[in-house]
Amino acid sequence: MTFSLRSRQVYLPGGPRAATVTVDGGRIAAVGDYETEPDGPVTDLGGLALLPGLVDTHVHVNEPGRTEWEGFATATRAAAAGGVTTIVDMPLNSLPPTTSVAALREKQAAARGQCFVDVGFWGGAVPGNAADLRPLHAAGVFGFKSFLVDSGVPEFPPLDRAGLAEAFAAVDALFVVHAEDPARLHDARPSREYADFLASRPAAAEVSAVSTALAVAAEAGARLHILHLSAADALPALRRARAEGVRATAETCPHYLTLDAHAVPDGATEFKCCPPIRDTGNQDRLWGGLADGVISVIVSDHSPSTPELKRRDTGDFAAAWGGIASLQLGLPAVWTAARERGFTLADVVRWMAAGPADLVGLRRKGRIAPGADADLVAFDPTGTFVVDPAALHHRHPVTPYASLELSGVVHTTWLRGVPVGDTPKGEFLRREDAA
Repeated sequence: MTFSLRSRQVYLPGGPRAATVTVDGGRIAAVGDYETEPDGPVTDLGGLALLPGLVDTHVHVNEPGRTEWEGFATATRAAAAGGVTTIVDMPLNSLPPTTSVAALREKQAAARGQCFVDVGFWGGAVPGNAADLRPLHAAGVFGFKSFLVDSGVPEFPPLDRAGLAEAFAAVDALFVVHAEDPARLHDARPSREYADFLASRPAAAEVSAVSTALAVAAEAGARLHILHLSAADALPALRRARAEGVRATAETCPHYLTLDAHAVPDGATEFKCCPPIRDTGNQDRLWGGLADGVISVIVSDHSPSTPELKRRDTGDFAAAWGGIASLQLGLPAVWTAARERGFTLADVVRWMAAGPADLVGLRRKGRIAPGADADLVAFDPTGTFVVDPAALHHRHPVTPYASLELSGVVHTTWLRGVPVGDTPKGEFLRREDAA
């Protein structure tokens, strides 16, 4: 079916302008002037902006094995409600973790028929599986996740420096690294005070681990992506490495850009994540890293668990699971803060759609251009809403954004030209240069 969408604010690769976007066969067939009269029905979006579907390359779906934490049906429905049309699933906290082709096939079997958006997969690099990396890459994973610190689950142990070098040598691939140095962490004592937890994971732990990962990548000529950068103190090391030719990129997350450590209430374990939310001075410098391009991607690190594991009964930060569920709220959370700082919606689209798509080589995602998939979002940048956890689609209504007023409302999300509804129509994605 051929149809067109018309808006005064279509966010194209060259910037926003009034345009008519024609869709045919699930792809964008043409981008014409606003006054264009194409064949087929035309819907004028009025005051709504038309964005490319967002791409979130950092999502923990947890199925199979920990589906009581989250699952493909709930996670991808939440994604679509938040304007996200593509996710790439992390290799943990599912059981088994995605550290072999057999485990990848098991995960795909669990996800089949449940996905409301398109889904790709990361592989995992852990001690002892270097021989599995090349077959996993050939099977189409987008790269390999590794930890330099305890991951929180025993089946996904961390790599040391030598293990990271071994993984880099095993396959020419994108490696995405959780960079905290265990030698720089401190035991967190039982406490309801966020400050006690924050002190256990200082910025120095991130700076040390980021520096280690950059050094190993430089020695190996590897492609490195630093995950969920929280500590702005690591930005100078990233700038130097990039200037010296290291193939290094970095991401951050909505919670690091919008939430303030000093404002976390006692016992509010929904704010716990690793690395942690820091103070507003640190936050200002993260926004600076986005402004100068050292940080090029904003993704959710959607990492939910059951309310019981968040220890909401005791409010003990030391015992609570570290992860934030925000897949549905990333766009409005980031837009609310970005607009206040003088950034534009085009900046947000670059960081949350084109940037993540480019990171993993999805050339047909994250942009409104002829030939791209017709993954589109009708978005009201001036609308506001108050976050009601009961209205969220992820499995458990636990969020640090509860009761906050956010700007930006998603009205409709199209996946390959079809409005996302009650029938899952998402497809599995492979790395585009995979055999």
